Amino acid sequence: MMLYKRVLLKLSGECLAGNKVGGGIDENTLANTAKVLKEAHDLGVQLAIVVGGGNFWRGRSSKNMDRVTADQIGMLATCMNALALSDALEQAGLDVRVMSSIEMRQIAELYIRKRALRHLEKGRVIVFACGLGNPYLSTDTTAALRAAEIKAELFLKATNIDGVYDKDPKTDKNAQRFSIITHDEVLRRNLKVMDATAAALCRDNKTDIFVFDVRDPRNILRALETTDCGTLVHS
Repeated sequence: MMLYKRVLLKLSGECLAGNKVGGGIDENTLANTAKVLKEAHDLGVQLAIVVGGGNFWRGRSSKNMDRVTADQIGMLATCMNALALSDALEQAGLDVRVMSSIEMRQIAELYIRKRALRHLEKGRVIVFACGLGNPYLSTDTTAALRAAEIKAELFLKATNIDGVYDKDPKTDKNAQRFSIITHDEVLRRNLKVMDATAAALCRDNKTDIFVFDVRDPRNILRALETTDCGTLVHS
């Protein structure tokens, strides 16, 4: 039984790269993710998705480029991922709309909140591209804001780690995973769930976050039914 009717899924660009060396998009990973999302949609879940662009470009890694320019390139990278994901979702049998924060009429709709809500009500999947259209703001912040705007019941944060830890599990073998934690605790302890702006937005709007490992795409379905496969951050 699904616990949620409307969810916002945040997919990092790295999630779409799979095991592909050097970034880019792994088509098998893309297709498998789309099939799982089709299953979730068929169960009655309204889906909105925010995609990152780190498989193509990470602006904060640039040492010499102007930060605004670097972030703008990153926004375009998210649009490439959004188009690829929308194509995979359509091939899986879903009706999809790509909505961009930057106007590019030939390939995406401009984001308008009421139009987005109407798409969801009609059973369409939305893929949000280009972040918020502004530099210095991450796609995590985009996801937190869009989740509040569309009144999502849950913010699903797909990562390559199976939840929130008290330390970095990649560098500390004694790191302990939380099964449930509050927004305030995440911010107080500076846990690296997402950037602080996004975490504060979720806290202030009482948006629950579920952090899970998407390297097995079927965890998306499990996250809609149980909290056993990740960490729930609640208000």
